[in-house]
Amino acid sequence: MSNNTGQRTAIFVVLFALIMLLIIYSSNSGNEAFHYTALRVKFHRPPNLKKWGLKSGYLPIYGNKTLESHCHQCVIITSSSHLLGSKLGSEIDQSECIIRMNDAPTTGYEVDVGNKTTIRVVAHSSVYRVLKRPQEFVNKTPETVLIFWGPPSKMQKSLLKILQRVSISFPNMSAYVVSPMRMKQFDDLFRGETGKDREKSRSWLSTGWFTMVIAVELCDRVHVYGMVPPNYCSRRPPPRKMAYHYYEPKGPDECTTYTYNERSRKGNHHRFLTEKRVFASWASLYNITFSHPAWAPGLPEETWNHSSAQPSGWCQRGITPPRRENIS
Repeated sequence: MSNNTGQRTAIFVVLFALIMLLIIYSSNSGNEAFHYTALRVKFHRPPNLKKWGLKSGYLPIYGNKTLESHCHQCVIITSSSHLLGSKLGSEIDQSECIIRMNDAPTTGYEVDVGNKTTIRVVAHSSVYRVLKRPQEFVNKTPETVLIFWGPPSKMQKSLLKILQRVSISFPNMSAYVVSPMRMKQFDDLFRGETGKDREKSRSWLSTGWFTMVIAVELCDRVHVYGMVPPNYCSRRPPPRKMAYHYYEPKGPDECTTYTYNERSRKGNHHRFLTEKRVFASWASLYNITFSHPAWAPGLPEETWNHSSAQPSGWCQRGITPPRRENIS
């Protein structure tokens, strides 16, 4: 009898311990930032972004135009203050297609960032800042293409009507909005590349994420100016402070912005460093190069293994990335 009682007690203790472990795990998992590479498929092969299809992904705001732009060579001009003093303006303006983001101006910065714009990718949160200065962002370069993105909840009819009026007022501007279907594809791509659901991980995709994918879709080769590599902010000695935007010299420091957003678990944040790791893994696949600063050869492997660059709980340390097949 005593043996049976002892066995039942032992079983009860084990079951109780298992239940408590499950409760603790469940309570922590809701707040846990994701382990970037740990959740990825071992032999992950990304989708061929060049086959996504432009017609269904980018809808005209006015009329029935189709986004059919194709460029052999594109440059993405980031908003980074690393471009200040670079004197790259003339080099940039000689490029076939020049892509800029949000309300990053060229007036007053032509020597460093150039003057021409072929495509401007604009987040829903930057729409009004862009429309307030049409001579700078809408009417400055002939036949400018603007691509507006935002979740369906933000791209409401009132906002679309304003964009339609602007399109009518500036016939040289071709304006498109990222379709709801394509927005879901962007989310699915993030999950496929990082192993984590964007909404559940409380992440906002950045305009840089949209811009990079759009560039890959439209361009045979992409050169990115001013984007720092994912391990830049963890270097020792630490890099000197740099403004997050070249046009806001007294604005926040870029590394402070990157690390804060990467580590934050409360609220929704851009995961800038995680996105940069994905971009590094795409470089050889899609003919992407980076300069000012330059990204070192073999950077994907370095960034996956660079433990100090990764906030605890967000990216797993010491994991070698899967070998990728080149996508032509």
